[in-house]
Parts: sequence; C-alpha cells; structure tokens
Amino acid sequence: MTVGFHSPLPPARTGVADYAAALLAALRRLGKVTCGGTDADVHLYHLGNNQLHRRIYQDALARPGVAVLHDAVLAHFFLGSLSREAFVEEFVYDYGEWARGLAGELWAGRARSAQDPRYFRYPMLRRVAQRSRALVVHNPAAARMVAEHAPEARVAEIPHLFSAPEPPPLAAVIRFRERLGLSAQTFLFGVFGHLRESKRLLVVLRACEAVRQAGGDVALAVAGRFASTDLARAAAPWLEGPRILRFGYLPEDKFWLLASAVDACINLRYPAAGETSGITIRLMGLGKPVLVSASEETARFPEGACLRVDPGPAEAEMLAQYMLWLAGDREAAREIGRRAGAHVRERHSLEAVARQYWQVLCACAGLALPQSCVGPEVA
Repeated sequence: MTVGFHSPLPPARTGVADYAAALLAALRRLGKVTCGGTDADVHLYHLGNNQLHRRIYQDALARPGVAVLHDAVLAHFFLGSLSREAFVEEFVYDYGEWARGLAGELWAGRARSAQDPRYFRYPMLRRVAQRSRALVVHNPAAARMVAEHAPEARVAEIPHLFSAPEPPPLAAVIRFRERLGLSAQTFLFGVFGHLRESKRLLVVLRACEAVRQAGGDVALAVAGRFASTDLARAAAPWLEGPRILRFGYLPEDKFWLLASAVDACINLRYPAAGETSGITIRLMGLGKPVLVSASEETARFPEGACLRVDPGPAEAEMLAQYMLWLAGDREAAREIGRRAGAHVRERHSLEAVARQYWQVLCACAGLALPQSCVGPEVA
C-alpha cells in the first residue's frame, strides 16, 4: 500500500507541521508513504484552520481520502480563504437556506471571530465530512461535531501523538533557571504556543498577579507570538509586570529547555474548536502538571492527571486558587505530573498512534492489516 501524505511540514511554524513530521517518520516504518503527489492507494490529509491548509483542503475534496481534523471548527479557515459570497454559500450548504442571513452577519463581524463564541458554534464540516472516506479526530468533541454535520461519516478517534527528543540534562535546566533569575523555591508556570484570545492570556496574567499579591512565590513564562495585534496591545502592560518572563517563537531545542524548566503549564482554551492541544500533550508527556479548560476536548484526560478550570465568571479566581495550591504543595504538583506522564505514555505514544492510523488507512484502501500493525482497536 502506498499512502499519499499531505500536510504542512517544518520549517512551517505550526504545531500541525511538527505533529505531521513525527507521524510521517513513524508511518514510513510501517509502509510506503509519499509526500504530496496524486499516485497513492489512499491519501491522508491534515486539515487545520489556517491558510497553510488551503491547497490541502482542496485536494481532500478532489481526491477523497482520510482527513485529519486538527481543528474541528473550520469556520475561521473559510473566513480567511473565501470571498463573502463563497462563505455565505458554504454556510448555507452546511446549515440550510434559513442561515443565509446569519452567514452574512458572521462575515460582517469576522474581526471578532477569534473570541466571539458564535463563530465556534458553526464548524462548517459538512462538505469535507461527506466527501472523505474517513475522518480522524483526537477527542470526543470533534467526533460529535462531525456526526452532527454528517451522521453517515466514518470517524476514528485517535489520541494526539507524543514525540519528544531526549530531555535536556538537569544541570542545563538548573543553569537556565538561574539565568532567568529564578530561585529553586520559585514555582514557574508556562504558557506556550500561538497567543490567541481563546488561550485566555489576559485571564492567566490577572490570576498570576493575584497569586503574587497573596504571597505566592511564582513566576510566569509566556512563550509564543501573538496572533492578534489587539490582544498584544491589551496584554502589553501586564507583560511588563514583575516575574513575567517573555519569550517569542522558540525553536525545538529552546522549547524543550523551557518546557523542562517550568514547574507547570497553563493551557486554557475557550471558546474551544474541537482541537486537542499538542502543547498539553507535550507538557503532560514531560511529567508536568497542566491546567486546562474543562471541556469535551479534555474529557479523555483522567482525573488527577491534570487540573481543569471551569470557563465562566469564576475562571480567573479558580485558576489563581489552583496556582496557589501547586506553588504551596510541590509534592501534589509532582504527583499530578507523574500521572500525566503515565497517561501519555500509555495512550499517546508515537508508535501506538501510528499503528492506529495505519489501521484506518488500510481499511479505507480495502487492504488487510499487516501483522506489525495489529494493536488496540481504533475508537
């Protein structure tokens, strides 16, 4: 069997590119995989909500195969790739003629699409779900969204993969923290990745300040580029505050060094887009406690392997209380990290995930599954 593989790849600065590179190498250990091209028994298309995926989405419709929904909400992708008229028609295709007026309103207000929950209620998945031979998702929220748009679609829920290089030596991590001016007692939280409104950075910054005012010996590392100039302006005064460490885009080696140096990661998502965060999986895989938003997207994480923060009016207060607790009880923080690492090793290992992908690809190509790929059934 030959698999056609379609995805952004490094040096593209996107989590999908890093994910795809790791998966590509693992799949090539199981069979023949070619990047791009049209001559294959089955094609694997990686889809997300930015414009790096425009050609890939078009190819997924033209030559149907297995579509991987890294974001199950594609509305933002269409807002950036279609004209007003085409967006409205695509919206009507998904939701019916009654929605034509709503589609026009959403187009007119698209400047607010990164934070307005209305844009997350309409994933616009029907066309690709109907055309694809199968769809791969990473969590129950995304599976539900596909079923709501195309009940007949074949959906495989495969855990988000974890692939990490050798961790940096402990001595290098200690020296790095010292260069940052952090004592061994300071509890360092980290926020990583593209900084969008949905990552709740302003909430995190307010909570961090509240913890400091309450006497917590904490610091916060904020690593990543802003996706919104408005958010960057709003966050600027907070980022100049004490014990806030600002980093831009980090290459892989620097990312793993900072990830190893933090004591916990904060990775909130609201509104959510049916995505499973690669940052969350990476930090959990390192054995770090991760604070996530309570949602259907994070439902597969076991209780005790992460901390869930409820979106809503009490979000900042709940987050601050968790931060105070972790900073004051390092053994509890380490135990949560140990459980997180055990879960990721069991459910998200690169080899196990690749075998599950190969099962789906073989089934869609109508071929028998090689003995080397026999493993847990795909959900």
